[in-house]
Amino acid sequence: MALYVQKFGGTSVGSVERIKAVAEKVKGFRDQGHQIVVVVSAMSGETNRLIEMASQINEEPTPREMDMLVSTGEQVTISLLAMALHQLGVKATSYTGAQVGIRTDSAHTRARIQRIETDDLRADLDEGQVVVVAGFQGVDSEGNITTLGRGGSDTTGVALAAALKADECQIYTDVDGVYTTDPRVCAKARRLESITVEEMLEMASLGSKVLQIRAVEFAGKYNVPLRVLSSFEDGPGTLITADEEIANMEEPLISGIAFNNNEAKLTVLSTPDVPGVASRILGPISDANIEVDMIVQNVAPSGGYTDFTFTVAKGDFRQTQRILEEQVIPSLGGGEVRGDDKIAKVSLVGVGMRSHAGVATRMFRVLADEGINIRMVSTSEIKISVVIDEKFLELAVRSLHTAFGLDKADVSEES
Repeated sequence: MALYVQKFGGTSVGSVERIKAVAEKVKGFRDQGHQIVVVVSAMSGETNRLIEMASQINEEPTPREMDMLVSTGEQVTISLLAMALHQLGVKATSYTGAQVGIRTDSAHTRARIQRIETDDLRADLDEGQVVVVAGFQGVDSEGNITTLGRGGSDTTGVALAAALKADECQIYTDVDGVYTTDPRVCAKARRLESITVEEMLEMASLGSKVLQIRAVEFAGKYNVPLRVLSSFEDGPGTLITADEEIANMEEPLISGIAFNNNEAKLTVLSTPDVPGVASRILGPISDANIEVDMIVQNVAPSGGYTDFTFTVAKGDFRQTQRILEEQVIPSLGGGEVRGDDKIAKVSLVGVGMRSHAGVATRMFRVLADEGINIRMVSTSEIKISVVIDEKFLELAVRSLHTAFGLDKADVSEES
């Protein structure tokens, strides 16, 4: 007998029929003698519907009231799933985040879990109950309902698995695992049997949307085995583990290729090459709560001056450009701002890079052979990222996928 925490996302519980299917799946595990905690999201589209209603009443509602509103989506799902389990003869009890004892800080709309009180949870499990928990939410020290931010149900699931010392946290979604890259871009993408937490963190931060970054961080910190599975078909999914030996039995050089076309590049030309300039450029941007990703600084040909280039999310492009032109350039006493919002970032990820040289050279050669110019480069111990023109994104991903041996042996086998 094992203890599993199973999380089902909005698409998985998007209709009454799908909720019934989830109940059947959960019953199958319970019939095998396993203890089950189920974490669910709001039904697909429900959170957006609630947010839209709020915006029609108040364009800037208080964060506390927004949390009170959007947390109701999950409450609908947990009660319906508990009813569906009862209909199948399975004992089940539903709980909101507050009822189950998920204690958070008071940062409304982006709260962080501080502790989970598990005594009542364990008592229900020992009585043979399936415990159904509302994801994405908790309660602060003053009794206010809080939410964990978009995708927070993943974090709820992993946090509960950590608190209960579960054998595995299973994340059910509309894909059957983690792939070497997005199959919609590269038809030869392969489902990975396993991947390290470290690699998954990089993939998630670089654009892979299979799992929320905070959930992967939680899994790594508390050594929770994670498995990504499909809600709609059977299969082994992908195991995400801290054990590199398990995750890399085949010793792949590269585990996956992530990409993001939601970025924009800005360059401040001819800034003084003196200490403190980087802070003067990025300070006002940070003050506006705009996150900066890649940064490159180089000495301009004129000498004594430098060009400073960085990337931000595409949605922050215009605001960042205004900050540079209206605040930064005047404070520097001159310079020029150039921007480009038609770029994409492509990244190779793999712990195999630690023990293999020449990955960057090979990557650059593949791109050069395809006539793709590299505009920026960033590296870490297990990652190499390049910024290229957006129009070359799919060509770059497919070419690199083949060059690093990630393609399926025969695409037709699964078509």
